[in-house]
Amino acid sequence: MVLRASGQTKGENYDLDIVIGHGEGKTGVDQGDLLLAYSDAVIANDDLTLSRIREELVKQLGKEALVDAAGTVASFNAVVRVADATGIPLDEFKKGPALEIMDTLGINEFSLSK
Repeated sequence: MVLRASGQTKGENYDLDIVIGHGEGKTGVDQGDLLLAYSDAVIANDDLTLSRIREELVKQLGKEALVDAAGTVASFNAVVRVADATGIPLDEFKKGPALEIMDTLGINEFSLSK
């Protein structure tokens, strides 16, 4: 939600469908394809791909960007798990945008039994 809201404020457009592989074109974020590949490799627990993408991240964006990307993936992963595990409710003003994003990304179609 924050990315979409900040994009609207700046007059930029981000294609959320690309996050789950259904969009076309670019994300609207600099090096977005590389960053998505990095987050996918982290979540997939694919050490070989992750190692290759880490090297590419450093080459394209620098060591600091790799640290930022790792921190962002870790933070989002942790925050979402803690919120889900403890049943923290979503703020009322975030529900509409969150439901719209969940629908766009097909979140409710994901299976927990994979």
